[in-house]
Amino acid sequence: MDIDFKEYQLRCQLRGHEDDARGICICGDAGIATSSRDRTVRFWTLDGSQKRDYIMSRILLGHTSFVGPLAWVPPNEEFPEGGIVSGGMDTLVLVWNIATGEHVQLLKGHKLQVTGIALDGSDIISVSVDSTLRRWRGGQQVETLDAHQAAIQAIVKLPSGEFVTGSSDMTLKLWKGKSCVHTFAGHTDTVRGVAVMPNLGILSASHDGSIRLWALSGEHLMEMVGHTSIVYSVDAHASGLIVSGSEDCSAKIWKDGVCVQSIEHPGCVWDAKFLENGDIVTACSDGIVRIWTVDHDKIADAVERDSFATQLSEYKISRKRVGGLKLEDLPGLDSLKTPGNSDGQTKVVREGDNGVAYAWNMREQKWDKIGEVVDGPDDTTKRPLLDGIQYDHVFDVDIGDGEPIRKLPYNRSENPYDVADKWLLKENLPLSYREQIVEFILQNTGQKDFIPDPLFRDPYTGSSAYVPGASSRSPGVTKPSYKHIPKKGVLVFDVAQFDGILKKISEFNNGLQSDPEKQHLSLNEGDMSRWGAIVKILKDTSHYHSSGFSNIDVAMVLKLLKTWPVELLFPVVDVMRMIVLHPDGAATLLQYFKDEDAGIVIELIKKITASSPLPANLLTSLRAVTNMFKNGYFNEWLLLHRSEILDAFSSCGSSPNKNVQMAYATLILNYAVLLIEKKDEEGQSQVLSAALEMAEDETIDSDSRFRALVAIGSLMLEGLVKRVALDFDVLNIATTAKASKDAKIAEVGADIQLVAKQT
Repeated sequence: MDIDFKEYQLRCQLRGHEDDARGICICGDAGIATSSRDRTVRFWTLDGSQKRDYIMSRILLGHTSFVGPLAWVPPNEEFPEGGIVSGGMDTLVLVWNIATGEHVQLLKGHKLQVTGIALDGSDIISVSVDSTLRRWRGGQQVETLDAHQAAIQAIVKLPSGEFVTGSSDMTLKLWKGKSCVHTFAGHTDTVRGVAVMPNLGILSASHDGSIRLWALSGEHLMEMVGHTSIVYSVDAHASGLIVSGSEDCSAKIWKDGVCVQSIEHPGCVWDAKFLENGDIVTACSDGIVRIWTVDHDKIADAVERDSFATQLSEYKISRKRVGGLKLEDLPGLDSLKTPGNSDGQTKVVREGDNGVAYAWNMREQKWDKIGEVVDGPDDTTKRPLLDGIQYDHVFDVDIGDGEPIRKLPYNRSENPYDVADKWLLKENLPLSYREQIVEFILQNTGQKDFIPDPLFRDPYTGSSAYVPGASSRSPGVTKPSYKHIPKKGVLVFDVAQFDGILKKISEFNNGLQSDPEKQHLSLNEGDMSRWGAIVKILKDTSHYHSSGFSNIDVAMVLKLLKTWPVELLFPVVDVMRMIVLHPDGAATLLQYFKDEDAGIVIELIKKITASSPLPANLLTSLRAVTNMFKNGYFNEWLLLHRSEILDAFSSCGSSPNKNVQMAYATLILNYAVLLIEKKDEEGQSQVLSAALEMAEDETIDSDSRFRALVAIGSLMLEGLVKRVALDFDVLNIATTAKASKDAKIAEVGADIQLVAKQT
């Protein structure tokens, strides 16, 4: 179908998602599927009454974290109305029956977020941040490929049957079976999206802000540049048109390599797809899915168009900055009723959608209008500001000796000696600092080959050379100052209600004794006295350095963990939680882990976390494992079983029980500290994924969310997964956290933003 280019206009808005709309899947003539950060997949069908709008017909619930990639299964015997395959940050791939709205397969194997899905006949192909490509058949994993050297971000199937993947290693790869037949190199940052360009080759979208067209031979045919930020998605139509979605809040339409239209959105455009008729579907971070058309008969009515215009205007105002300040934060015209304090004092006020500068006229006692202040919509893409003036660089300089941090502005066109001299005078600092300041400027601006102008004369010494003064402590750039990261040391749960624990064990034991079928599981009087002795040792913390446990004591605890019914286990687990904090108790327990009871704790965790787990069991077992980080004895065991432990407890982050949330967040934080120390990149990636899943959920307990955010910041700052975190859209999570009313969460959100900006 050939389309002469016309301007696209709004056709309709699909409202329903409660958070960012992330992914789009065109489901033939059946409808449109969309995914979201709200953990749902929604299925939309054409409104038969007027053939313009779409209505939501299904909400698919099953993922435990945000959902991303989608694929359409055309109607067949198993799915008479078609099916959907979805992948999420929860590492799962789910297969849905549209007719029932239920998932019929749960595919578990990826270690990190699932980022792409494609179909190969009845097989499902999935890719992930864990760098693998996996093939699933009949609900079972049949093939795994370590396909890239970094996170895989996207996959598409070619008409010829091959697959193309895009990765954070900045390449695309063409796959025929298990073999990579070509690697496409050229992007300078993560390849985030891939698509088929009919009859030409492959399109790729990248964090470097560009879209590229490649021949299947590997030849780079074209580069399309126009976006001002990350390009998340790209798609092509049989007409030759291309659409791309970007962090810069626009969907751009391209024809013959030229951008012919840019459609502004009130938020980041995560995905953009063509319908068969040439209409465009976009998924936006405001949670709304929009359809755009060139068909005049399908254009939205005036009310809907005005509604969108208002959304866009309000969003721009909320983002617009003047003089480095948000427009919405500026005072109104009423503030001009307050006199100024000095002649020439300036004030910026909001007038409509603009910031306008005024200067105080002391003689006439009035504010004189200077003019409109112009600034970009997003300060993160602008040069830094100091005192309302833009510079190429603004550095923090620490003079030391209790002096405050000073701001040093610099433009690359300036002579660093001249800048240093003027700055030292302005700051009333000794000129003996001059050479160190110049060296600092040159080092931090990459001007290694700077050659001083031989005609330059120091205006203060009359010399062209540095004349040192008295020796003094040289200034240096401050390391970024973080409030809550990196986390040093581990956290434990070291408070116990021992009398209550003993009472509960005795109560449960009496119940077993009165049940003829379970009487053989009960403790005799001697055993109960041993429990009293164990608790006495644990209570006496002042003698932990000299007290000890007998093998009989520990063996009895482990026996109950293996034999007692699962609903009776939590007081026994609680005792184990405290034993691992006791030096001798931990050492004795570890011997059993290594010998005949090697798998007892893992089996216990699996038993406790099985279907419909008791909150008390979850809480005590989480706390017990968390306390194991206290003693280095257990480090090897914790590292060996890391994946099993985190997988088993993965649902605890969204538990309605705040204590369970806190215990899980603490487990994640302790793992982050240990894995940073061990420089375990794979482990850090898994913990990062779990922490991000908690941190993005604003409904969980604030203290739990705080610990998850600290884990993220620590892993980014001192771990090996900063790039993975950025690919996980950590900046969105940090921005949300920074806006929190909870001071701690806002501070750690700012910490994460600062880490993300450090090169």
